[in-house]
Amino acid sequence: MADTTSGAAKKRLTFADVVPGASTAKAGKLAGNSYVPEIATVVEIIQETPTIKTFRMRFDDPAVMESFSFAPGQVGQLGVFGVGESTFAITSKPSEKEFIQFSVMRAGEVTQALHKLSVGDKVGIRAPMGCGFPMDAWKGKKILFVMGGIGSAALKATIEYCLEHRADYQGVNILYGATHPTNFTYQYDIDEWQKREDIDLTLTIDRECDGWQCDVGMVPAVLERMNPDPANTIAILCGPPIMIKFALISFMKLGFTPEQTYTTLEKRMKCGIGICGRCNVGPKYVCVDGPVFSMAELNELPDEL
Repeated sequence: MADTTSGAAKKRLTFADVVPGASTAKAGKLAGNSYVPEIATVVEIIQETPTIKTFRMRFDDPAVMESFSFAPGQVGQLGVFGVGESTFAITSKPSEKEFIQFSVMRAGEVTQALHKLSVGDKVGIRAPMGCGFPMDAWKGKKILFVMGGIGSAALKATIEYCLEHRADYQGVNILYGATHPTNFTYQYDIDEWQKREDIDLTLTIDRECDGWQCDVGMVPAVLERMNPDPANTIAILCGPPIMIKFALISFMKLGFTPEQTYTTLEKRMKCGIGICGRCNVGPKYVCVDGPVFSMAELNELPDEL
């Protein structure tokens, strides 16, 4: 059952309170009025690609920074004062206590304003929101991450969590696609992943490129060539809608069931706490029932996405 109580009425949870099961993992809420953002200061900006920046912020209240917790896959509302706020995946490590991190692709009014920020500027953050991935329920399983472009942001915290708790998972396999080598986010992470012997990493770009030495081809086609064994495997998928559409077809061909295939939804949110109804899909609200859903759950919902 979805948790529809207000943020002010919710108990502050830690990750130890997470309940195993699809779309039920919740972490702590910021104290106080859920509509009022906590003030944070930009402490670092990383230019990931020509259109994507990663922002590291620190809550101005040290107690808030110290007590902040979230489950991998949860999101937050990041706002520029006088402009507005938008929803983004939290991309920092769940264990990180020095900053909270978001990756932002420049697109609309809010993201344009975010891209103009400098170190030292103030922002508003309402987080965490929604449900994360049920990592406890997946212990002992193989985790297959399939992502494209900025979709890596939605899965970064989950990958970080798996690598910090590597012994809990039978395998970690990452398939990451981009249109061009310059469009891979987190290239510093990719460098580290390539060095690790306990990760299977596959990188692919859409078309041949001078100097490129990894795979070439669209993510769904490369996924089918990889031919992953669905036995005891959880597949997590995020990327452009067209990639997700065809990757899901590939998963079905490979024998993955809807119950073992997960994705995150990015339907536009506003209030973030299930009040305004802007992000509803049938009876579900992406901001409180998601953004994490198994395909079995999505198959029960109206085709409104």
